[in-house]
Amino acid sequence: MKPIFLLVASFPDSLIRFRGPLVDLLIEKGICVHIAVPAPCPQEKVLVALAKKGVRLHSIPLRRTGLNPINDLRLLLSLTALMFRLRPQFVLSYTIKPVVYGSIAAWLAGVRYRFALVTGLGYAFTGTASGKRAFLRRLIQRLYRVALKRTHRVFFQNPDDEALFRELDVLPYTVPSTVVNGSGVDVAEYSIASLPGKPCFLLIGRLLGDKGVREYAQAAQRVKATYPEAVFRLVGWIDDNPDAITQRELDQWVDSGLLEFLGRLDDVRPAIADCSVYVLPSYREGTPRTVLEAMAMGRPVITTDAPGCRETVVDGDNGFLVPVKDVQALADAMIKMIDSPGLVAKMGERSRQIAETKYDVHRVNAAMLEGMGIQ
Repeated sequence: MKPIFLLVASFPDSLIRFRGPLVDLLIEKGICVHIAVPAPCPQEKVLVALAKKGVRLHSIPLRRTGLNPINDLRLLLSLTALMFRLRPQFVLSYTIKPVVYGSIAAWLAGVRYRFALVTGLGYAFTGTASGKRAFLRRLIQRLYRVALKRTHRVFFQNPDDEALFRELDVLPYTVPSTVVNGSGVDVAEYSIASLPGKPCFLLIGRLLGDKGVREYAQAAQRVKATYPEAVFRLVGWIDDNPDAITQRELDQWVDSGLLEFLGRLDDVRPAIADCSVYVLPSYREGTPRTVLEAMAMGRPVITTDAPGCRETVVDGDNGFLVPVKDVQALADAMIKMIDSPGLVAKMGERSRQIAETKYDVHRVNAAMLEGMGIQ
């Protein structure tokens, strides 16, 4: 009988893009893969793709945002019941609520090997810890502490997050941890694309303040004052998050001609191919997947000297690092790219090389399976 691996996720529609190669590798190892995802179910094409792989999906009552104890208890009971029914040998959870309640449920159900993947710290750990954010931070730290001490290993996507969890005693030293290079990127799928003829900047992500979207718009305004031909594009959506930008802000940027908004894209490769420089002025990340995709396609990157972001860029080599929230430094880095098209091409080549040697998804997944003891 094949061993069962249960993956607990919170973003149904990102399963193929973010975890597809990991699922494929598990299946190659002769493991039966099940995935627990929140209702509603993923898009039809995701369902079809997973069904072709032989993956079984299970719906759980997970609400990604909000702090309703009744809803969260319902999630914990649902996960525990699912694990008692499936009897998986392995459970891997990622993002906050799956990690917290998935890890506790796996412990209650007596799952033999329990793992957590911290893909970023989210709203509660970014910005100033005051008011509601401070309360959330304290609560999430306690929940993490309860859950993670019941795991066998925790994976992080950057060393800063690992160090912070150890410093805060969120992760006890009795539980081992491993830092992996993000979720990785399929360098064959995200192949090099030729650079466009004019300067074009791109940001992809949920439209949150902590992603640096406002700084991106403000820097674009300063750059356009001198270089009106420069194009600034934005891909993403307004998320159900306390830190989300407003529709009014987005409309003002678009109506003024400051930004071109492309909406939420299932396939970001055409947008990356049409840009010359990728920009992510985030306050903190796990390891930003969009940056890895842009690097694989041969694009230089401007990002912040912040946890998760700084690991992707060697300043002056494959892009520029700028201080968090520093609009002028961000604009100056953009202007350097406009003034030096040869530098853009050179840095883009280095980005591709780094993607191949450090962030190839197959290397990342092999490291994760090794950490889980799966041969």
